[in-house]
Amino acid sequence: MTTIQEQMPQADMVKWRRHLHRHPELSFHEVETAKYIQKVLADFPNLEVSSLTENSVIAVLKGDKPGKTIALRADIDALPIEEEADVDFPSENPGVMHACGHDTHTAMLLGAVKVLSTMQDKIAGTVKFIFQPAEEEPPGGAKLLVEAGVMDDVDMVFGLHIAPNIPVGMIGTRKGAASAASDVFTLKIQGKGSHGSTPDLSVDPIMIGVEIINNLNNIVSRNISPFDNAVISIGEFNAGKTANVIPDTAQIQGTVRTNNKEVRSFIQKRIEAIIDNVCKMYDATYDLDYLLGYSEVNNDSDATDLVIAAAEKVVGKERMFEAPKMMGGEDFSAYTDVKPVSFFILGGGTAAEGCGYMNHHPKFKIMEECFSVGSAMHAQIILDILGQK
Repeated sequence: MTTIQEQMPQADMVKWRRHLHRHPELSFHEVETAKYIQKVLADFPNLEVSSLTENSVIAVLKGDKPGKTIALRADIDALPIEEEADVDFPSENPGVMHACGHDTHTAMLLGAVKVLSTMQDKIAGTVKFIFQPAEEEPPGGAKLLVEAGVMDDVDMVFGLHIAPNIPVGMIGTRKGAASAASDVFTLKIQGKGSHGSTPDLSVDPIMIGVEIINNLNNIVSRNISPFDNAVISIGEFNAGKTANVIPDTAQIQGTVRTNNKEVRSFIQKRIEAIIDNVCKMYDATYDLDYLLGYSEVNNDSDATDLVIAAAEKVVGKERMFEAPKMMGGEDFSAYTDVKPVSFFILGGGTAAEGCGYMNHHPKFKIMEECFSVGSAMHAQIILDILGQK
């Protein structure tokens, strides 16, 4: 008797993944990606395929008997990165790369669809396969799909994310907060320019910006409990163009990551207060755009127990680990906000195997041998919940 992992169409998943990797598309522009997914799905039986939002693909498999509705999700968009990975199938779209593994997520979910679509007589309930666009760019494709009603009839949602620096096929699970809320702020400081020899006649936006940044960097160390997770990082500070001119303006951009709604709210208010007070102290004005991005993914305990049970069958306890909290953002959180979810990690290879570069790096790559594990996890979760006894 073959295992569920052995039933997964490994060669097909590699083919699908490599096509997607060669033809990446950015968030909200996944037109050809969606067409390709629809083309692949057209060869599978017993599916109802539709699109609820632009470039989304939803495939529904109804079992022979009624029951719960379980959703499985894969994101399909790529990143604005020039590929440097050592692969035989590099991106053919200049400046765009599948550097976060969404091509692999899509291929693995397609593999699960291919197998499960032939098991209609073994399923009591409905499976909703969600191929979701625009994970990488707020407001995010998940939020738009939720607003369009994709979750209205769903009981639970499951998803995975591939990760390098982890042995191939290992499964990581975590209950509770699994990712961070991800917010971004853009600050424009309006000062008063002057010649570099007369700083007394200026309202120096560079000096003001430096003081603001120094104070922002004190928030986590002095206002946040060491038992809470929080990160404030400044990624841009632009001002001036020449050595002997104090400019009129400066621009600062930063990101805030938190795992706690109260901490998230506190940091936003604290940043706003620091900017306002420092600018007032130096007679400057400012414009602050504070964008609340994705909330944290919060894994439901019962849903995660189901993932753990499936993983024990697919890979065994010795190939499982407790996933650490990650401070990256993930728009799977939009499903968290409305339904019980579990989002788990799939090992994509170690540094010794050439997989030492993290997601979003131009040299990001993974080992395709993990596909049968990820796809089998999708299928096993469905059979454990909806399988006819």
